[in-house]
Amino acid sequence: MPESIIAVRGVSKSVQDASGSLDILRDIDFSVSKGETAAIVGASGSGKSTLLAIMAGLDTPSAGQVLLAGQSMFDLSEDERAAVRAQHVGFVFQSFQLMPHLTALENVMLPLELAGRSDARSAATAMLQRVGLGERLKHLPKVLSGGEQQRVALARAFVVQPALLLADEPTGSLDHGTGAAIMDLMFALNREQGTTLVLVTHDRQLAARCERMLVIEAGRLSEAPAQAV
Repeated sequence: MPESIIAVRGVSKSVQDASGSLDILRDIDFSVSKGETAAIVGASGSGKSTLLAIMAGLDTPSAGQVLLAGQSMFDLSEDERAAVRAQHVGFVFQSFQLMPHLTALENVMLPLELAGRSDARSAATAMLQRVGLGERLKHLPKVLSGGEQQRVALARAFVVQPALLLADEPTGSLDHGTGAAIMDLMFALNREQGTTLVLVTHDRQLAARCERMLVIEAGRLSEAPAQAV
């Protein structure tokens, strides 16, 4: 049986609102093997982004556990979880999450510098060239198009060669053509590096490009064969 890079075990998440307790996630249980591509799909408000945040240890569940690269994330302190993320996880967000005061090159160098890499500049330059931004190294995010900003975000995520890439609606802020090009690039980079990909999206056509499709409805998870959609 393939080794899991991440396993979600009995995860539930409830929050309190004016009407009482609201169940966002209910007893979620699944794992993703090394090198696998999986999509988590569901309507807006279904809990898919909350699940992704819990998988990364950025949010805490009301019950259950996440095993990331063999570590029980919620047995760790916040600083320890951050260290596990830095070592194993790359992120791509709908809103790009670039540092506005840093150039494209500096944004991609940042995780390498935090990891103490002496080759941060050359590695970041090579990755930006790989995503087609070799001429935009010195540009700040505000002068880049949405598609270019997401290419910078992809370069930043992949430059550390993460074991696991978590992507939250990565085309949600882009027009259809630009989004399609970004997804082609993301899947190509994923194949090149042999990364495990977990993609959150409301777009079932996009989800069908993954090997597995996990569907969230009313806080519960079910699995559908991606090729069937």
